[in-house]
Amino acid sequence: MNTGRSMVYRISNPHKTLTGQVILPASKSISNRLLIINALSGGKQRINNLSDSDDTRVLVRALQDRSPVKDSGLAGTAMRFLTAYLAVTPGKWVLTGAERMKERPIGKLVNTLKALGADITYPGKPGFPPLEINGRRLEGGNCKIDSSISSQFISALLMIAPTLKEGLKIELENTVISSSYIRLTLAVMAQCGIRSGWKGNTISIRHQEYQPAEITVEPDWTAASYWYGMASLSRSADLHIRDLAGTSVQGDSIVPSLFEDLGVSTEFTGDGARLSGTDTRISEFNFDFTDNPDLVMTFAVLCALKGIKFRMEGTGTLRIKETDRIEALVNELKKTGVNLESSEDGSRIQWDGLKEEIRDDIEIETYNDHRMAMAFSMAALNFKEIIIKDPLVVSKSYPGFWDDLRRTGCRVR
Repeated sequence: MNTGRSMVYRISNPHKTLTGQVILPASKSISNRLLIINALSGGKQRINNLSDSDDTRVLVRALQDRSPVKDSGLAGTAMRFLTAYLAVTPGKWVLTGAERMKERPIGKLVNTLKALGADITYPGKPGFPPLEINGRRLEGGNCKIDSSISSQFISALLMIAPTLKEGLKIELENTVISSSYIRLTLAVMAQCGIRSGWKGNTISIRHQEYQPAEITVEPDWTAASYWYGMASLSRSADLHIRDLAGTSVQGDSIVPSLFEDLGVSTEFTGDGARLSGTDTRISEFNFDFTDNPDLVMTFAVLCALKGIKFRMEGTGTLRIKETDRIEALVNELKKTGVNLESSEDGSRIQWDGLKEEIRDDIEIETYNDHRMAMAFSMAALNFKEIIIKDPLVVSKSYPGFWDDLRRTGCRVR
């Protein structure tokens, strides 16, 4: 991946208007799940519109490469999904990643797989990548996992469940975070013929075979949130987001309803969605993002730019993403005059609506995090200019983001 570390982009929009067509990336969440399912089923799935994001490319490469050493780079999804996949794939494997990945915990998933009979060891720090995996067929049965850490751990287990001789019954312990992504996994599995049951805190999947399927991957709703944010900040907006549909298996498709109170109207047409501005204005925004943590940065930056007091719950997992996103938000929002407050455990962030005086030349650090770059690019609709450092990090999920900005009226230089 070319991260463009020596580069900065200067983003501006002198007229503060947006018009034109946006071509969103395909959902990497759906793409990555389909890739694992396809590998587990021996290539039965035909996948159309696969994501071209770095994260998906990493997973494609790992699945196609015959080398026993798999490198997930900065892709947390690939690390979690490959851990479970390789545990049931005969062979001796080493699964590693970038330095930041080696700081992201994976012990809860590994412990659950080992309880099911998997052979996984840590050549380095216990509980963290890299991993040495002796892949073999597992019997399955019953297991428990702490569901307050990462929904990707659960999704990784769910996808291998049908291949286990006894299937799998997973008991979810503690508060379930990002449950929308668990439902997404089950929905994608259902498209490939897998039946499941979720009652209370237990998900059950019997042994069964994945069925052949042809699936077209939806546009990514998290990526759409940045366009909603820019429409909310603009003086006028007329944006056509191609192929974006009102019905979706993605949890972040709640975006249109959340933006009704933030000045954006959505009209779904036969070929996508049309966004336009409204006169709706609120003075305070409160929401629990437990099920939708990837939207936190969009709404935190947007509310700060619009001067809307806010309180956001369910933000604890932001500390173990590509960077510590709470610390990153605190640091970079301060440059816009906003003093963001966070609870000690990171489960809540809030702002009192009071701004300090700021300078004009705001330069945003992105911390090798694609969502920092895209969220703060919205500031071009608020300030004369915003400077984004290391801008090519957007390729992790949305390689065409800067092209779409240019196409709809922003200057990117």
